[in-house]
Amino acid sequence: MPNIVVVGTQWGDEGKGKIVDLLSARADYVVRFQGGNNAGHTMVVDGNQIISHLVPSGIIQNKVCFIGNGVVVDPLVLLKEIDYLDSKGIDVSSDMLKVSDRAHMIMPYHKSIDKAREIKKGDAKIGTTGRGIGPCYEDKATRRGIRFADLLDEALFVEKVTSIMEEKNFYLKNYFETETLDPDAVIKEFMGFRDRLLPYIADVSVVLNRGMDQGKQVLFEGAQGTHLDIEHGTYPFVTSSSTVAANAACGSGVGPGRLDQVLGIVKAYTTRVGSGPFPTELFDEIGERLQKKGAEFGATTGRRRRCGWLDMVMLRNAARLNGLTGLVITKLDVLDGLEEIKICTGYEHKGKVYDAFPPSIKTLEQCVPVYETHPGWSEDVSGIRNYKDFPENARKYLDRIKELSGVEIKVVSVGPGREATIVLDHIFD
Repeated sequence: MPNIVVVGTQWGDEGKGKIVDLLSARADYVVRFQGGNNAGHTMVVDGNQIISHLVPSGIIQNKVCFIGNGVVVDPLVLLKEIDYLDSKGIDVSSDMLKVSDRAHMIMPYHKSIDKAREIKKGDAKIGTTGRGIGPCYEDKATRRGIRFADLLDEALFVEKVTSIMEEKNFYLKNYFETETLDPDAVIKEFMGFRDRLLPYIADVSVVLNRGMDQGKQVLFEGAQGTHLDIEHGTYPFVTSSSTVAANAACGSGVGPGRLDQVLGIVKAYTTRVGSGPFPTELFDEIGERLQKKGAEFGATTGRRRRCGWLDMVMLRNAARLNGLTGLVITKLDVLDGLEEIKICTGYEHKGKVYDAFPPSIKTLEQCVPVYETHPGWSEDVSGIRNYKDFPENARKYLDRIKELSGVEIKVVSVGPGREATIVLDHIFD
């Protein structure tokens, strides 16, 4: 079986959690390689909804899971999530979950700065979740971060926190004019749960590569989506990490030659949470219908997702950036009952048609989508379990996605449950 990377192709919320849960059944290890608890994966198992923010979805399938060095981790959130999953009867012991000793920790001052910064920006805010993700990545880049490895040396941890917080408190007090934090209280809090975290800390790179050498099959789980990538997304309305498939190698400590397939998860329409350009966004009753029928609320924030037609400029961009070897189409059932369905094939701006993402955010905000219109279907597809049983117009819609993207469709999802999945290509075989 190949080692597979799962990435989102849009702005996140494509349904990666369900697909990772499905594929985990055939994997030995599942690895999260970027982001933080600003992402949420929702799985429905036997009618019960389970949401994870840091622990890879594979834990539900009783697979050994890893949080890679590319992830920024709030230790309190991690411990709370371990307790939550444990209450669901899921084994989240240190035998089943390992956190990279090189992963950076989100500290209380990161969250304070994140929230204060958004308040100060007012209407110009990015739409961050306020969980400290960006400020933690900032400290990582400026070599001022605190890693899980630092917890192993109590004296070093105290020294680093004391030094760094002097700067952070000056920033909070004098620039943001908000409350400062007590370094002693922060140190005491972390020392209070340190012993519980220690068994989970490991050199994930070494463990993963050793497992691969022994024939272990690995699934790499991304968070957010391609167009929230810090390098290639709709900057500055992006996340703080690289969300594309190449970062699966860097963010977990394996060589890129060990990544065999890249699956791109595509919602059958497009959604976005928070601020930023969205060329195909719908402000009419169809957009409202997609939002309600698709239950489009963020798993992490609960924020209402903006909805629009499928955007092939985005999907082609994602196919190129990730080197996609297959597509997984999710939430096809949400389109049931629409008389017609549109697909965006390009962007028009001042007489010029773009078939790739323009680099200027100002240009993108002014782009008008160029649409194809396709007939919809009246049938309910949520109970279909065989591709040939789809209505003709649904099959034509899927075929057009394949044709425009240049990527084969491997899986189609028509509902939240594991059973509501049509596998066209057994990826792990």
